[in-house]
Amino acid sequence: MRASVLGSAALAAPTSFIQAAAPAKANASKAAGSANGKVNLGFIGLGQQAMYLLATFMEFPDVRVLAGCDVYDVKRDRFTRRVKAFYEGKGEKKVKVDVYEDYQDLLARQDIDAVVIATPDHQHAIIAIAACKAGKDVYLEKPLTLTIYEGQQLVKAVRKYGRILQVGSQQRSSGEFLHAATLCREGLLGKIERIKVHCGRNATNPNGASPVPYNLAKQDVPAGLNWDKWLGPLPTSIWYNNELDPYVDEKTNEKFWGAWRWYKETGGGLMTDWGAHMFDIAQWAMGKDGNGGPMKVSPAGYGPFEHLTFEYDNGVILTEESYNGGEQGLQIYGENGWLKVCRGSLRASDKKFEKMDLGVEKGAYESQSAHRRFWIDAVKAHVDPNCPVETGHTSCTVCTLGNIATQLGRPVRWNPIVQKFMDDAEATKLLHYKYREGYSLDV
Repeated sequence: MRASVLGSAALAAPTSFIQAAAPAKANASKAAGSANGKVNLGFIGLGQQAMYLLATFMEFPDVRVLAGCDVYDVKRDRFTRRVKAFYEGKGEKKVKVDVYEDYQDLLARQDIDAVVIATPDHQHAIIAIAACKAGKDVYLEKPLTLTIYEGQQLVKAVRKYGRILQVGSQQRSSGEFLHAATLCREGLLGKIERIKVHCGRNATNPNGASPVPYNLAKQDVPAGLNWDKWLGPLPTSIWYNNELDPYVDEKTNEKFWGAWRWYKETGGGLMTDWGAHMFDIAQWAMGKDGNGGPMKVSPAGYGPFEHLTFEYDNGVILTEESYNGGEQGLQIYGENGWLKVCRGSLRASDKKFEKMDLGVEKGAYESQSAHRRFWIDAVKAHVDPNCPVETGHTSCTVCTLGNIATQLGRPVRWNPIVQKFMDDAEATKLLHYKYREGYSLDV
């Protein structure tokens, strides 16, 4: 691994972890960075998550935020105010920041090295592929894509155009999860036999983590929101409701997360929203991230399966279920004991497993900087970060397979090597959906 990639990270990883997570490739394309050594950033999608990201990236002395893009004018205005206030607070007198309604206008900027994409999930693949074509490196929020096919195409684009893509799965850079994965990968728990994952439950689906059909009331589109651009490839039958893209006023952030997450036409429910974090760690602990996945997925309540169940070729049984008070996290069972890891805590059957030699970054979880620092250093060195596109794709695939099995109400068999369903035309149709006219995934 290039020393610069880890040197400024907030966490000092043990040698065994560094070897497991080291970027495998150095791309031929030129590393990003302006003449003064700064990475010039543009932001695409300026909602609540983008504001956390913005606050972190602006603090890096080797980063400069130049521009932002959103289809909602109130969010563009908020972005402009915050960027100007930050740099003016550093003593700059004339701060220039540009905003756009169309992401293609931002991508056309030759002075922007890399982009942070924090749009709703259904826009991830199209915008990230366009960024790769434009020669921009990418920080892409999780889950990687809305559909499995989109993920397959995005992997192709990143490698074809030689870009550096970091998936915003920040638990990869957090001490408790680093420690848990290292214990498992080094074999200290013995053979892994069972993993329980809990993604959580939301009001739209109290009985499971999968999304429900879109059922919000139709409302008038507010002035300043380009609803056609918000929809992107989605059909125009999806109508506007404020809960999908919450309004923000001059002083406040959104009072709740955009509800597009909870509906199957626009998101993957908590299965992908939190599953992209927790299934990601499970795959990592098993040694399956970036190169594997389950062979069979059975929905909760089907035959003998009480919970949504994933079966792996190594014999591991992975379930999505609420346990131990419903805390979001995962519990891993091996021959030598068990461990439970959640944000900010790690508990184990033996106290020796709880002795972490990794620091846990303090502060609000969404504001922690280590994962974003990994990306900036990887961009500058032009090597893969600690959560590259293949990793994000396989973890997202696990989540989406769970939703597909739940939607069909029966087991599905999956070949993770060729990334296809086995003799299942009905399930294969759910690998993607038909984009509306004018949108495609041309890599």
